[in-house]
Amino acid sequence: MKQFILFIRKEFWHVFRDPKTMLLLFGMPIAQIVLFGFALTNEIKNVNIAIVDQSGDWAAQELIQKIQANRSFSQGLLLNSEAEVEEAFRQAKVKVAVMIPPNFGLDRRRPEGSQIQIIADASDPNTATTLTNYATAIIQHYQKSDLLPGQGPLQIETQTRMIYNPELKGATNFVPGVMALVLFLVGVLMTSVSIVREKETGTMEVLLVSPFNPILVIIAKAVPYFFLSLVNLTVILILSVLLMDMEIAGSLGLLYLSSALLILTALSLGLLISNSTASQQTAMLISLMAMLLPTVMLTGFMFPLENMPWPLQVISNIVPSKWYYIIVQAIMIKGQGLASVWREMLVLMGMTTVFLTLSIRKFKTRLA
Repeated sequence: MKQFILFIRKEFWHVFRDPKTMLLLFGMPIAQIVLFGFALTNEIKNVNIAIVDQSGDWAAQELIQKIQANRSFSQGLLLNSEAEVEEAFRQAKVKVAVMIPPNFGLDRRRPEGSQIQIIADASDPNTATTLTNYATAIIQHYQKSDLLPGQGPLQIETQTRMIYNPELKGATNFVPGVMALVLFLVGVLMTSVSIVREKETGTMEVLLVSPFNPILVIIAKAVPYFFLSLVNLTVILILSVLLMDMEIAGSLGLLYLSSALLILTALSLGLLISNSTASQQTAMLISLMAMLLPTVMLTGFMFPLENMPWPLQVISNIVPSKWYYIIVQAIMIKGQGLASVWREMLVLMGMTTVFLTLSIRKFKTRLA
């Protein structure tokens, strides 16, 4: 029995002395509890809303104050026309808009009533449905609370219009998210083990003494994965169009160009991980654990980023798939061009440059 206890104690020490095991045992559960329990919620808060007040009377101002006071919406963006609303949607400044018609204060007490239009960005159908329900509930509460003694209920009708995805197809949110997840994670995972595998098998020295530039040898490890990832992208697009009836509203060439930028970013990051680790196991652990959770949680296709605390919103800016997800939605769903996505593409180009530069510098340090 004493020997059995000694063996148990030895196994405990093995666990405690291995940082990777401790990270898996305690780091992953703590991270998931914090993310799912505190930061990630299906309740939508602090969403930007546009309001067009064509009436300008006190009744419209009272309704606007009720909308702005609701915690589901941030301070409303007051616009003057429907054209400005459409431009705000194109630039992703707002996700929902409320159009208050002329003579709202008088018409709401007439038998024919007044009609308020609610417009939502349905590229994410679940969020759009929830936001329109929130706005409708606020209007209904206002309709019941502003009753005068001896008068009947206010006659206010809400009309909902979904833009970019009027049929509320789930594929419009699912496909861009899968593209961001697959292209980024596969690219990082494949290149993160390619170089370290050569180190473990002892063939890296053979490559380094070859007549080619060692830096070109390292970059050449990523080239096959670049073209294979483009093939992967093509398969995803074909399946999305044929099986999910997903239309590509924008330029296919621009979509491939932006996808190539994300793939380059992923491959550069994978090379950096591979040059910074000593074993395939460590590279796989970093690729899966350090990349999977941020990509899934902080891209924006599973949980709205507006719901999260501001530290997580700041961290999401260093997740490349977030910027790619914005680009794909703008091109595939909204049909926008380079003028709308060039900032996000510059971010991906900057990340690629940083990761590749650090990877080459790390490799040169090892050669010295």
